[in-house]
Amino acid sequence: MSGTAVPATMRGVYLPGDSTAVIKEIPVPEPGPGQLLLRVGASGICGSDIGYIYREHKTHRGVDGPAYRGVVTGHEPSGVVVAAGPGCREYGVGDRVIVYHIAGCMTCDNCRRGYQISCTGAARAAYGWQRDGGNADYILVEETTCVRLPDELSYVDGALIACGFGTAYEGLRRVAVSGEDDLLVVGLGPVGLAAAMIGRGMGARRIIGVEPSARRRAWADGLDLFDATVGVDAPGEAIAELTAGRGTSTAIDCSGSRAGRGTAVENTAEWGRVSLVGEGGTLETEVSDTLLHKQLTLHASWVTSVPAMARLAGNLVRWGVRPEVVVSERLPLAEADAAYRLAAGAGTGKVCLVADDMAGS
Repeated sequence: MSGTAVPATMRGVYLPGDSTAVIKEIPVPEPGPGQLLLRVGASGICGSDIGYIYREHKTHRGVDGPAYRGVVTGHEPSGVVVAAGPGCREYGVGDRVIVYHIAGCMTCDNCRRGYQISCTGAARAAYGWQRDGGNADYILVEETTCVRLPDELSYVDGALIACGFGTAYEGLRRVAVSGEDDLLVVGLGPVGLAAAMIGRGMGARRIIGVEPSARRRAWADGLDLFDATVGVDAPGEAIAELTAGRGTSTAIDCSGSRAGRGTAVENTAEWGRVSLVGEGGTLETEVSDTLLHKQLTLHASWVTSVPAMARLAGNLVRWGVRPEVVVSERLPLAEADAAYRLAAGAGTGKVCLVADDMAGS
């Protein structure tokens, strides 16, 4: 791509908030100091986009008014650098990168630790929410939000690392999953599937999945990621049978539901560790027998850090794990409306928009 001319205009996808996706022709931006222009190779559709932007524009996490500012959508892009602005030092034309989806102030404590997701500065802006995102032919990004995409991984792999796999990895890091652990994964959407793949890479000896949708359980079973999957009708009985009555030493809730979180904490063994990564809903649990007497440790995490995302990309190569296997539908940018309809309910696994000429790269 290093010799490819950049056009004057490009396509970008917008979400009016009425369960449709609209493509508009817009100018291709030019990179300023510390910025890179990427040709987008793939861009994932996230469940948070469906709940807070696609169906209607909602206030999100204390934002004054709707969090979506009418920008190009998509906070899960990966691509190749086609132009670099003044002062860029780490990446140049031809480099393949993953985009961490929050551009922070880079001066607050959270940004200095690499957790731009928790930036406390006024300059914080999320791609696809407050600044133009990756559902486009090109995206303008801050160099500080980029992570190198290993040659062994595709652009679709990179798009999945940008959000869902990063989220699952951070949650499993918090509970320190290892070869001594069984892992319970609650909610087998894209993040739950990512948790199973990463948990296996981290050494978990047995992985059990819980999911109410028979269609999603069948999809997960077909991917051969779990030792067993169970539904939500008396999941505790099935988990007890699979673990000789002990429960699992680690659990991660990816469902974002009260029932799912309850399943996670109720079926974790004594001295176990529980990670909460699913957005929304509430946590409601009996405290004494369920938490105190079992000596449970609860962790909550929100996405991951830029350094951890870089380590994850390298670990996936080392483990021989390809995130793209959880993608059930890949559609070109021109079919963004159909892609969002699939992601909003009709799809089975992850839905990605891909560039026609870069889908296999």
